[in-house]
Amino acid sequence: MVDLRAKYFVFENVRGLTIGQHKRFLEEIIAEFRRNDYSVVEDYSVLNAVNFGVPQERHRLFLYGARKGLPLPSYPSPTHRPLDRRTKMNGLFERPAPTVWDALRDIPEAEEYEELLERDWVRARFKNPTLYAATLRHDGREANNFAVPREHDPERLTSSLRTLHTDLSRRRFAATAHGDTETVSRFFKLDPNGVCNTLRAGTASDRGAFTSPRPIHPYSPRCITVREAARLHSYPDWFRLHVTKWHGFRQIGNSVPPILARAVAAQVGEALAVAPCKQERTLPLGDEDLLSLDMSKAASRYGVPADVIPKRTRVSEALALA
Repeated sequence: MVDLRAKYFVFENVRGLTIGQHKRFLEEIIAEFRRNDYSVVEDYSVLNAVNFGVPQERHRLFLYGARKGLPLPSYPSPTHRPLDRRTKMNGLFERPAPTVWDALRDIPEAEEYEELLERDWVRARFKNPTLYAATLRHDGREANNFAVPREHDPERLTSSLRTLHTDLSRRRFAATAHGDTETVSRFFKLDPNGVCNTLRAGTASDRGAFTSPRPIHPYSPRCITVREAARLHSYPDWFRLHVTKWHGFRQIGNSVPPILARAVAAQVGEALAVAPCKQERTLPLGDEDLLSLDMSKAASRYGVPADVIPKRTRVSEALALA
């Protein structure tokens, strides 16, 4: 960033960076920015994705900075509130946040398609979408969506490789109440009328190879698919993730929800006095073969050591099938 002399930057991390000993590290980062001629918003903020129209409780620290002499952005004001909260925020009444079922109910049931046992996509008929789902299916209803349209087949369900659960696990999942944690797997069962818990990435093999528990579908006795997680994270349906469940969920868990990212980026646009506009062109999607690269092929393609990311162990995968 210093070499590029960027006018603005946005730093994002977990909210734990603002607490205890971790706060010292954050202060060191801010001091380093200042030493390199950047101003930083003094009163940094933790934003919750649910307050910006994402059906997920997800708190993240955001830090704005600008090259000295340029106006600093302001933090975006919340636009939504969870259904169980009726309080004012910043003097404004927000709209109710979309729910889990607003995000998922139009998606075809993955377990009805045998093809999804072997691959992550199938042609399927979607149900009528809610307003939230429609914005992710790109039917043009959302006025403030300035993304470049993609060439996307609306009847192609992607990122939906199925998980094989034991009959015992399915019975436990089915018996778990909405909004509760299943006692053996410790998986959270989604409440269709609530919002999702934070979708996490887990850790790599060098830190225990812990796979974060995937939520249980609100009505089917199974874990949610990568596509369903993507909907709960506000990814558009054209966006593809790695074909494996492990990598696909890690990509989601490590990322900022796009709708929240848009709200944060819009404030930088305002500081730059840039007016966004709708895009007329349509872009083709990229090479699907990239979505199935293993570590050795990816390392060879990009010219990095094959162990740049520690290899995964299989212990956690066995636990995910319990």
